[in-house]
Amino acid sequence: MFVGYMLILASASPRRHELLLAAGLPHIVRTSATPEVRLPGEPPTVFVQRVAQEKARAIPHEATDIVLAADTVVCFGEEGPEQEMFGKPRDDEDAMRMLRRLSGCDHFVYTGICILNKERTIKDLAATKVSFAVLTEEEIQEYTRSGETRDKAGAYAIQGWASRFVTQIEGCYHNVVGLPVSLVYSHLKLL
Repeated sequence: MFVGYMLILASASPRRHELLLAAGLPHIVRTSATPEVRLPGEPPTVFVQRVAQEKARAIPHEATDIVLAADTVVCFGEEGPEQEMFGKPRDDEDAMRMLRRLSGCDHFVYTGICILNKERTIKDLAATKVSFAVLTEEEIQEYTRSGETRDKAGAYAIQGWASRFVTQIEGCYHNVVGLPVSLVYSHLKLL
């Protein structure tokens, strides 16, 4: 598909790497230490696209490369600057705080993507609505002890133990895992 081009995934996420492999999209992985800091008044939907673009631009690449970067957050409330946003938990206490907030609620998972090559920069956004069952304190503590909450936006992995908490999703499942593969593919086909 990308004759003469190398696809570079600008991410340390093993889930994004696995999703691309499962979709049959050959790539290599390169990472950078791009800060993920929300600017004052910045809506989460703008934040994830900006961070994805910063990650993509930070990766060294050749003129014949295509760079793909993404950033994912979990959010509550109406879209806008006041929307509550959960990235990766700082520690187990922070993970439990997030899980208590998710319990019995709907939330949105936003993933901003950036794809760039020598000619174009494409930014886009995937949004998925996720509904959680009511969690007991014991379930929250057990799930946190599993270690699965670490390094996950919103402190959960829909493809793992947290699958038992998800009652409904509206939108792209793979977006919740960390990369909206169909959206990425639709843009890659145009390059």
